Amino acid sequence: MDVERIIDEIQQLQEMFEAPDIRPLSASDISAANRRHDEMLTHSPGFRLWQRYGVCWRGESPTLRLGDIES
Repeated sequence: MDVERIIDEIQQLQEMFEAPDIRPLSASDISAANRRHDEMLTHSPGFRLWQRYGVCWRGESPTLRLGDIES
């Protein structure tokens, strides 16, 4: 086995996975992000109001912040 070649391949894979994904979001990506968002806020009284009655309790306009999504 060529240890140096294996180490180089591992480093290349690490660099590849560290690079940001620049592909546009698909419908399933957005759906998954919405599902995670809903699961995070499921215990919030304000969120439950919004889900049930469509009442928005926030004063600011909604924005999409992709960096805030946790995996």
